[in-house]
Amino acid sequence: MTQLLIRLFVRDPENTRDPQVRGRYGRLAGLVGLVCNLLLCSGKFLAGFLFGSVSIMADAVNNLSDASSCLVTLLGFKLSGKPADREHPFGHARFEYLSGLTVAVVIMAIGFDLGRTSVDRILHPAPVTFSMLSVAVLAVSILVKLWMAFFYRTIGRRIDSTTLAATSMDSRNDVLTTAAVLAAAIISRLSGLALDGWMGGAVAAVILWGGVGIVKDTLNPLLGEAPSSELVDLLDDKIMSYEGVLGLHDLMVHDYGPGRRFASVHVEMSAAENIMHCHDIIDNIERAVLEEDGIHLVIHLDPISSDDTETGRHREVAAALVRGIDRRLSIHDFRMVKGDDHTNLIFDVVVPPEFSLTPEELKKAICDRLHDENPSWYGVVTVDYSYTNHPAPDL
Repeated sequence: MTQLLIRLFVRDPENTRDPQVRGRYGRLAGLVGLVCNLLLCSGKFLAGFLFGSVSIMADAVNNLSDASSCLVTLLGFKLSGKPADREHPFGHARFEYLSGLTVAVVIMAIGFDLGRTSVDRILHPAPVTFSMLSVAVLAVSILVKLWMAFFYRTIGRRIDSTTLAATSMDSRNDVLTTAAVLAAAIISRLSGLALDGWMGGAVAAVILWGGVGIVKDTLNPLLGEAPSSELVDLLDDKIMSYEGVLGLHDLMVHDYGPGRRFASVHVEMSAAENIMHCHDIIDNIERAVLEEDGIHLVIHLDPISSDDTETGRHREVAAALVRGIDRRLSIHDFRMVKGDDHTNLIFDVVVPPEFSLTPEELKKAICDRLHDENPSWYGVVTVDYSYTNHPAPDL
């Protein structure tokens, strides 16, 4: 069914990097979700109203919130597909994250209201009429939601959409909550226990928990989260595979929405190489990363003296001393300037997130160790920060 819908409603489905194709996928997902959730909501409202079940009514409201989420998703994909303009040169793809955040707020508000209704039913129990109609409605809902979870997951993975991935998880949670409501109805029928209010509260709790998860998934990229270790490894391996590249550091990745990632990195190459040759290599790397990975990469060239063995020995000693403070620390951009009675060792040290020492304390600790190693050594240290949350090698 999923593949059939894609073939019918998405033109050029394999070209997922095209914003228009992403928009078609998003509209398909939103419309399918809207129709399915409205049908499920109508059936559950009818069953809950006829048989006086607050838990079934709560599950119906959950479907109604999912339907409203689909409307927001449709709007988000439409706005995120707008091309770049003068005010927004990086495009509008972050609207997809904003739509996901809006969905989360709506879900949490509905969950809170359902929780209050369920508490009132727990404090003031009311009889619930058991019916095969309500059982049939809940059973059909479970099957539909199972398919929807698979449907959203397939499309979300195909277009790398955090919003649809979260929606898939929400549909999966709906399967569990509806199954719980169905189990409560059957158990209440067999045992006479008043479980309706308790199960409504459980559904509300699941809705709230799902809303919190979606908030986290959509807020992190808006705030600026570190790139995944898989992406960092991919870029490291690809850049280092080019002949003449001796090392890299200061990798930064900026996410302006799905399909709109920009990155910058410092690449070290031998100072003895022809500058035009180095420039050609950098151009080739940038072009390959854009064409193969969809990332707009800008590379800064750092020339180093690779044939200076004395500088190399000093760099190794300095790196070992720095690692002695904390094995997570690394150095780069190492230079050595010799004077008549002292030698300046100039380098940057990369500090991991949530490091215990302040920059001033770290500088002093490094300079003291260098001076203890050789009284003529003086450290000129710049504290640098990792924007990838990924260990870097000493360069």
